[in-house]
Amino acid sequence: MVKRVERSEEEWREVLSPETFRIMRQKGTEPPFTGRYNDFHGEGVFHCAACDAPLFESSAKFESGSGWPSFTEPVQPDAVRTEEDRTFGMRRTEVLCAACDSHLGHVFPDGPRPTGLRYCINSAALQFEGQGEDETERETGDE
Repeated sequence: MVKRVERSEEEWREVLSPETFRIMRQKGTEPPFTGRYNDFHGEGVFHCAACDAPLFESSAKFESGSGWPSFTEPVQPDAVRTEEDRTFGMRRTEVLCAACDSHLGHVFPDGPRPTGLRYCINSAALQFEGQGEDETERETGDE
């Protein structure tokens, strides 16, 4: 079961960078091919940049060519939740952190096996915790 993290929008604004706040709390997106994790290949776990909940394992990451980090599945089925997104005249499925309700990106049914899903996630919504001696320091989505 996911432990809930609740903060006011003012509190989120205080703990997140302006860009991360725009993406995660105002449902923004970063330009394609600009995020630090798009072409990143470390081994470990990607966490929510807002609340630190584990979201995706590096073993689920794949190169989709979309310009954003893409994953086949979350670390646990209940790590993320989805909602229908009808903004900009499109019909998409939004992906949110199940712990803090922050916007992460969208999921599409055009991914590889075994799930057939492509979780297309903003780098700014992620922070990476590496495994091994050379990746013991946490990398954050904010620089």
